[in-house]
Amino acid sequence: MTEESEAMTLTVEEAGLALADPKAYADDRRFQESLALLRRESPVHRVEAPDYTPFWGITRHEDVLEIERNHQLFLNAPRPVLGTAEFDALNRQRAEQGIALRTLVHMDDPDHRVVRAIGADWFRPRAMRALEPRVRELAKRYVDRMVEFGGECDFAQEVAVHFPLYVILSLLGLPESDFDRMLKLTQELFGGDDDEFQRGTTNEEKLQVLLDFFAYFQGLTEERRRHPTDDLASAIANARIDGEPLNDFDTASYYVIVATAGHDTTSATIAGGLHALIEHPDQIERLREKPELMPLAVDEMIRWVTPVKEFMRTATEDYDLRGVTIRQGEAVLLSYPSANRDEEVFDDPFRFDVGRDPNKHLAFGFGVHYCLGAALARIEVRAFFEELLPRLGSIELAGAPESIATTFVGGLKRLPVRYSLV
Repeated sequence: MTEESEAMTLTVEEAGLALADPKAYADDRRFQESLALLRRESPVHRVEAPDYTPFWGITRHEDVLEIERNHQLFLNAPRPVLGTAEFDALNRQRAEQGIALRTLVHMDDPDHRVVRAIGADWFRPRAMRALEPRVRELAKRYVDRMVEFGGECDFAQEVAVHFPLYVILSLLGLPESDFDRMLKLTQELFGGDDDEFQRGTTNEEKLQVLLDFFAYFQGLTEERRRHPTDDLASAIANARIDGEPLNDFDTASYYVIVATAGHDTTSATIAGGLHALIEHPDQIERLREKPELMPLAVDEMIRWVTPVKEFMRTATEDYDLRGVTIRQGEAVLLSYPSANRDEEVFDDPFRFDVGRDPNKHLAFGFGVHYCLGAALARIEVRAFFEELLPRLGSIELAGAPESIATTFVGGLKRLPVRYSLV
């Protein structure tokens, strides 16, 4: 069966179900076919998937922007990310008990605005300029490590996951002896639907990962309050809102979002960006001939990979979108991979183009919930490839790449490569 005939067998209903299927996200070609079909035929699509509370899939760039702009009408709470109905219920129960994860992803204004400000200064341009030498030092360390591997490695697991992890955990001020533990917990958190990374299959086992995060960061909070240091962890631990410190769960939640989103998304972009360059060797040559294109190339890698797959919003009143009425209390899923391939916004969206300009991708979100660490992510990706490409003689795949099964955050979990480096 040809790819074209396979695509013709896909129904709109099947395409919608892909939004709630972790394994669908790991099959990029088939998943992108599903999204393209939804954009054409049902851009505001009702999804009724087994085990999930129904939601509306939003796949057009324009519509994702519209909902992001209307942040007072479409709220993050109580369903900020896609989960099964059982998992949602368990989260609500834990929230009522005051023991639930409550990161910036879970918050709306006014809490969101106030809590976001705690770490904002650490990600402003001045702070990023001060951090850049350390980022470039670590980028060189990991390209040097590729040389030590002798010309062949699993780039995703042996390089891409470690470099951003070191950057963000150094910013937090965690000891290197704890980095492997943080990596394992992060992979379990975002890989809860992946057979390889999940700790277990039950909701209780998945929630235990969060509790392990909380236990670690509670100890860190106590230490930083007794002995403050000049790092982001101390800023979080000693923050005050209306004169009062954050409670234990809100403090731990802040650490969790910085430690996890701060490295897993960037590692996915670096691995996926390298894969794209391997598949498009002409784009490597463009970057060598015109290294000034690197900032544009970084954003194209981010668009191409789109490591954050979705966020959810809940309508606070009835809202009409493209002739469809989203009722008060109903949830929408904002599909960022779909928005970033929207034919109405991007010229030839399935072409990887390191000189793409303009590039109005939504991989960092938009508006009040725009990613706090966007500037840091761009610096890391740029530093790594500016270190790698001048030293790269040749590179090719040494096996089949594999993607993580997830509906939330992810990308390649395996990228076997063979290369020559100087």
